[in-house]
Amino acid sequence: MTHAIRFHKTGGPEVLVWEEVNVGKPGAGEARIRHTAVGLNFVDIYNRSGLYPPPQLPSGLGGEGAGVVEEVGPGVTDLKPGDRVAYGAAPLGAYAEARLIPAERLLKLPAGIDDKTAAAMMLKGLTVQYLIRQTYRVKAGDTILLHAAAGGVGLILSQWAKHLGATVIGTVGNDEKAALAKAHGCAHTIVYTREDFVKRVDEITGGKKVPVVYDSVGKDTFLKSLDCLAPLGVVALFGQSSGGVEPLNLGILAQKGSLYVTRPTLNTYAAKAENLHAMAKELFEVVTSGAVKINVNQTYPLKDAAEAHADLAARKTTGSTVFLV
Repeated sequence: MTHAIRFHKTGGPEVLVWEEVNVGKPGAGEARIRHTAVGLNFVDIYNRSGLYPPPQLPSGLGGEGAGVVEEVGPGVTDLKPGDRVAYGAAPLGAYAEARLIPAERLLKLPAGIDDKTAAAMMLKGLTVQYLIRQTYRVKAGDTILLHAAAGGVGLILSQWAKHLGATVIGTVGNDEKAALAKAHGCAHTIVYTREDFVKRVDEITGGKKVPVVYDSVGKDTFLKSLDCLAPLGVVALFGQSSGGVEPLNLGILAQKGSLYVTRPTLNTYAAKAENLHAMAKELFEVVTSGAVKINVNQTYPLKDAAEAHADLAARKTTGSTVFLV
């Protein structure tokens, strides 16, 4: 039998259980894959806690993984057993030794990207792609603000934005994380626990402020993020690790300079298979070229998912975390 992490009710890390599951044969348009590595992401905590509840319970967890195709179902022509694949925008169920998955969500891995790296980069890297190439298209000469710059998304976004010719200002929680962010593309770091990031952004930009703020923190940063924007600037609120943002009086956006706020998700940007594959092609190119390096700073056995969730929530991790299967 195959094992998977499941949860029968929403709640804290303790609701995660390691149990036997029956995977079965792939149906039409599906593939069965055996995982070698699975990615950990903050959205997994949102799903487990019930903030973003799963479609039904009991439920699997995780939307990012890498492995090998074992079998394909009827109608699948572009994949075959033995193909190395990864995914980062798929239905819940990555926390498993093997699973069935819609074949159109799978991406063939280039030879230059190993499975552990792939499991660490797909969801986060595809998120970065839509944020800096679609939500706000970062260009040479831009100065941008990035919260949680030492996190998994942050380290990828900083490198990619620098590669595009932008200057990245990153907020972090301590000096160790500041050093890590600087080593991965941040030109300036702000330790928000002792510095006022609004004041520092104003100083760094000479009062011009920034055209975009990438904010995955939410409640603790959002209103101050607005104060960092130049007129017509954009806050891309793509997460809420500190909690949800309070309802916003839209008049504030007018007062602060005709600002824009968006709450984007990868599921929307990658909903169409052709868009997903185009996004992945661009991600694979910047990684295989060496412009973006993927840091796997923590690994855990998959059965220890509860421990990994607790460490991520406590901000004990940096960069990407991968479960080894």
